[in-house]
Amino acid sequence: MAEAACTTFPYPRRAEEGPQVSGATSCIGDEGATRHTLATKPQEPEMTYALITPPAAEALSLADAKAHLRLDDGNEDPLLTSLIRTARDHLERIAGLCLITQTWRLYLDSSPEGGVIQIARGPVQAIESLRLYDASGEEVTLPLTGHVLDGNARPARLILNRSVSTSRAINGIEIDFTAGFGDTGTDVPDTLKRAMLMHIAQMFAFRGAVAAEDQPADIPQGYDRLITPFIMRRL
Repeated sequence: MAEAACTTFPYPRRAEEGPQVSGATSCIGDEGATRHTLATKPQEPEMTYALITPPAAEALSLADAKAHLRLDDGNEDPLLTSLIRTARDHLERIAGLCLITQTWRLYLDSSPEGGVIQIARGPVQAIESLRLYDASGEEVTLPLTGHVLDGNARPARLILNRSVSTSRAINGIEIDFTAGFGDTGTDVPDTLKRAMLMHIAQMFAFRGAVAAEDQPADIPQGYDRLITPFIMRRL
């Protein structure tokens, strides 16, 4: 577990975003690995994200989806459960968001120049661990005290208090972090949940033509307008 020492920068809350995420602290199954390259600085190392602990709940409940679609019986419950998960996966993937609290691992080949690491998934709640590998391939866990997590930035920035280097050519630095608006759907901004409900309704309308595993088939009009203010910007 992370050491309890540090500076806290809470994730910013807009009026429409609902409850503010608790302040992130600087003391700080590989599923769904995603590759990102920060293009504005040629010297920035490539980053790989791997899901370590998936969310324990969904941003929307089955009752939420059924109420939106005005369904009373349970005939479509299995399909709707699948569509809720698909809608969340799609939103998180294209926006760089984590709706419900989950744990991710960020792999870097090397430390960025200046020691500022951008974390392109958020909102980041806390840095859990920081590890690197020495010349013999042994794992070295670094103390978290002194590093600063800036949760106000989008994407969040982890500012290292010292130079970090690794002898491994690929994925020599590992950072585990938790991200999400909170532990339950009530913590997720209503605007994002409205976008998800629109998307679920669109996918439900295509249920006779597109299998659940092949969704999403289309994105409803107005969806992008709802999610754009929340998209993680890469500097």
